[in-house]
Amino acid sequence: MKLQQVLSRTRKAIDDYHMIMPGDKIAIGISGGKDSLTLLYALHGLQRFYPIPFELCAVTVDLGFDNLNLDQIRELCSSMQVEYHIVTTDISKIVFQDRQETNPCSLCAKMRKGALNDAMKATGCNKVAYAHHKDDVVETMMMSLIYEGRFHTFRPVTYLDRTGITVIRPLIYMNEADVIGFVRKYDVPVVKSPCPADGHTKREYIKNLVRAINAETPGVKERMFTAIQSGKLEGWELDGSQKQ
Repeated sequence: MKLQQVLSRTRKAIDDYHMIMPGDKIAIGISGGKDSLTLLYALHGLQRFYPIPFELCAVTVDLGFDNLNLDQIRELCSSMQVEYHIVTTDISKIVFQDRQETNPCSLCAKMRKGALNDAMKATGCNKVAYAHHKDDVVETMMMSLIYEGRFHTFRPVTYLDRTGITVIRPLIYMNEADVIGFVRKYDVPVVKSPCPADGHTKREYIKNLVRAINAETPGVKERMFTAIQSGKLEGWELDGSQKQ
């Protein structure tokens, strides 16, 4: 996928759900993975011509694994003139050694978000952009159906009362396959996750399940996404001018 296509889909999501307002300073949570780096390219590209002015910064929460090399990401942000902050934590030690969590992802996510929110406040950001794409939207809905018995997924825009921070998700119109194609085409410096739980989670099981269903019945994933948009879920409503 070409950068121009990434920018087009990102802009449509931002416009459809009014994700950016004048004067916003937006932090991008950079894990080093393909999704967050694609989001960095997308928002940096849009920043040059988007009619609403906004500022960007990038933040990586270092979980404390020894084998995480962020040099290429640091160089990338420097080349884009995007300020880059690395927050050092002991989250990996707390989760895997001290607590020895059987479900490490839940605690890790809470602690990582807390560290990210603190860093955002310190840098004056009022919004944070997460790199969830269309597959994440559908997979989260499936996880909710299977494990919680309800039709639910995260919102495109979420205001967090406790922190005063707004979460936006500009990649919700991007398929994961599109992201993979983009990072390959532009040789994006993806950093492999050092987490030992990577690829061995309930989400990975659901990802494979959705992939299998979609392979057997092509178009299922797109229809699921359409059902989310038209299913009267709070925050997902589109007015008549925005519906495709």
